[in-house]
Amino acid sequence: MLFQRAAKREFAQTATTVFVALFAILLTTQLIRLLGQAAGGKIASEGVVALLGFGAINYLPTLLSLTLFISILMTLSRSYRDSEMAIWFSAGIPLTAWVRPVLGFALPLVVLVGVLSIFLSPWALTKSAEYRQRMDERDDVSRITPGAFQESSQAERVFFVEAIAGDQGRVRNVFVSSIHQGRLGVVVAAEGHAEMSPEGDRFLVLDQGRRYEGQPGSLEFRLMEFERYGVRIETKEGRGVEQTRKNMPVWELLRQPTPGNLGELLWRVGMPALALNLALLAIPLSFVNPRAGRTNNLIFALLTFMVYSNMIGISKAWVSQGKLPFEIGVWAVHAAMFVGMLTLFSRRMVVSWRRWWR
Repeated sequence: MLFQRAAKREFAQTATTVFVALFAILLTTQLIRLLGQAAGGKIASEGVVALLGFGAINYLPTLLSLTLFISILMTLSRSYRDSEMAIWFSAGIPLTAWVRPVLGFALPLVVLVGVLSIFLSPWALTKSAEYRQRMDERDDVSRITPGAFQESSQAERVFFVEAIAGDQGRVRNVFVSSIHQGRLGVVVAAEGHAEMSPEGDRFLVLDQGRRYEGQPGSLEFRLMEFERYGVRIETKEGRGVEQTRKNMPVWELLRQPTPGNLGELLWRVGMPALALNLALLAIPLSFVNPRAGRTNNLIFALLTFMVYSNMIGISKAWVSQGKLPFEIGVWAVHAAMFVGMLTLFSRRMVVSWRRWWR
């Protein structure tokens, strides 16, 4: 039918605009957080893009569900404001006729949300943890950030490098403070670079500098000047990524049905159900009085989304704590929202029918 094709086309256009706006906000907030960590030396600057991508995949199920809800709500609300809905009602098309085009537009996105939530989001969290683990296992020289004090991985040294000189990995104005057997050692050098010994050990080699060594609180210090001074770089042993419920594959959750794993499974399977319920709920919620404000529906939609997702989170917590059986928690919230949607449908249809009759 004509109105179904027009509705799907407008749904797609609005969803594209909403998704781009929400995705830009998500990327901006994540990028600011990651850049702050990179500036502090917690992650390597070259790992920002990869971690940004993994984080975006993790948040995509929530983002797509919200996009689906807002796009349908905004499209149908515009039809009410422009009196298009009154024309369709006068032509004998009831409110329930919008269910078919909404489902036709929403079902592919709901399937995508399910795939992301159940499979891809845990995979992204695992890859992000592996990437962070790899960066945590970097040696001390790799963790140095010019212009910032950086603590070594074993917390026994503090490094400071003023700037990087050239493309050969040489640094200028190096400061190293360390404590060994209760004695404080401070090394100051004009330049430094990393070298590999024949045995495979890595050393930070400092050129043209001084070393101060003594007991803290004592006036007795030793001063040594050197042309070349080597500091051995400690390397961390590789460790496996810690597996948590959030990054555990779905088959592992099913194989180990503990309360915590069942709670995580409830959250994952609940995301596509949330997206489908919200898509249908947007039909009766889209009614707007042309004389009222344009943002009322959008604010109410955001509140509805927050309440719905928080209710799923509460069910997940109760199942994880053993207070609620998984067999009830997995459908109770969605069933309550579905009943509320049917109630809104019936009330809106009665009001529309009375207006049409008058």
